[in-house]
Amino acid sequence: MFKVDKLRFGTAGIPISTPKRSTIDGIIHVRNLGLDAMELEFVRGVNLKPELAKKIKYVAKKHDVLLTAHAPYYINLNATEKAKVEASKKRIIQSAERLHEAGGWSVVFHAGYYLKQDPGKVYEKIKNELKDIVKNLGDRGIEVWIRPELTGKPTQFGDLKEVVKLSEEIELVLPTIDFAHAHARNKGKCNTAEEWREMLSFMEDRLGREALDNMHIHISGINYGEKGEKNHLNLQESDMNWEDLLRVLKEFRVKGVVISESPNIEGDAILMKKKYEEIRV
Repeated sequence: MFKVDKLRFGTAGIPISTPKRSTIDGIIHVRNLGLDAMELEFVRGVNLKPELAKKIKYVAKKHDVLLTAHAPYYINLNATEKAKVEASKKRIIQSAERLHEAGGWSVVFHAGYYLKQDPGKVYEKIKNELKDIVKNLGDRGIEVWIRPELTGKPTQFGDLKEVVKLSEEIELVLPTIDFAHAHARNKGKCNTAEEWREMLSFMEDRLGREALDNMHIHISGINYGEKGEKNHLNLQESDMNWEDLLRVLKEFRVKGVVISESPNIEGDAILMKKKYEEIRV
């Protein structure tokens, strides 16, 4: 498994300012912008061919850009229909395969919905499906981190405790901590240094230092209401105390990747990287 040397910053997808809209050009442009990570967006489907994945691997390595991937949105490991569960598993597996071929590190997905069921039963169902996915990938030597995401709405499976518990119980599973989602899911909480310290300490207590040395983080501004997340915003147009958050990440010596999911993806990624480099703790 690839060891991450520091906290890297990158974009959710090809930067908007990339002259030619291709993944390879996006990776080169990320480096030209002074960033060092990029998330491959498979959100509408895994449409990356294996031959292109190999070329992407070469370019990403040459330019020292760490690749992650976001699996398709159409995933629900707690769907009532077996066919939908199987299709969801296939999408996660395909995303991991392509990312592995592209030399990537970590694949993130929204695991599912509660569908008004008992959260404990939903947890067990999702855990068993995830075990299956990890076994399938492991049997074929595909090693990337599998990352259930901390989600933005209370109707979605994936609060901090759930994604940490899955990581405790299944090999090669670690959470993606979306700090904007935590803020929206908790209706405006999770926006202070004290709360973030609590989150990171909880992760370290339960999962050990490895979890903080291999963090997959999403940060953006966010618009939210009673039902949680509404839409992403640029950091400076939101109430997110992002500078304090970066300070806490530095304080905890977090390594891994911060992906900007703001509408101005590279603008906020550059803003965060510059700010992070200025912080002294």
